[in-house]
Order: sequence, then structure tokens, then C-alpha cells
Amino acid sequence: MRTTVRLDPEVAAAAERLREERHIGLGEAVNELARAGLTQTQKKPVRFQQRTAAVGLKVDVTNIADTLELLDHYDAEEAS
Repeated sequence: MRTTVRLDPEVAAAAERLREERHIGLGEAVNELARAGLTQTQKKPVRFQQRTAAVGLKVDVTNIADTLELLDHYDAEEAS
């Protein structure tokens, strides 16, 4: 099948490198790169898990203004 495609510069460069390495045509190089992408196994996404650390401070976050004031006060103490 003959068709026209627009390749991004990095894809065109990869196809050109493969073409030169294997002494093949550009169409064949693009096909090999496409096949390689099709046969790659997709990795399972890593499940996000929130990490926590003890900071020695218990905060009631039901009142955000009070919480921010407490944290600002705590941060100022740590800086001095």
C-alpha cells in the first residue's frame, strides 16, 4: 500500500539511522519501527500509593484557617 505520512523529526531520524545501518529503503525502515512498536508489551501501570512520614505534629484539619495558622507557627519555630 502506498500512502503519504508526515513524520516527526525524531521519528524520521530514527528511520534514517535504521535505513543506513541495515542498507534498506526508508519505507522498510518505517515499517520495522512500526512493527517494533506494535509488538512491545505494555507494562502494567504502577499503582499510586501515598507515602506519609511522621512529623511529630497532630493537626485537626476540619478548620483550614486554624490549620494553616498552626503550620505557619510550627514552620517559624523550626526555622529559628
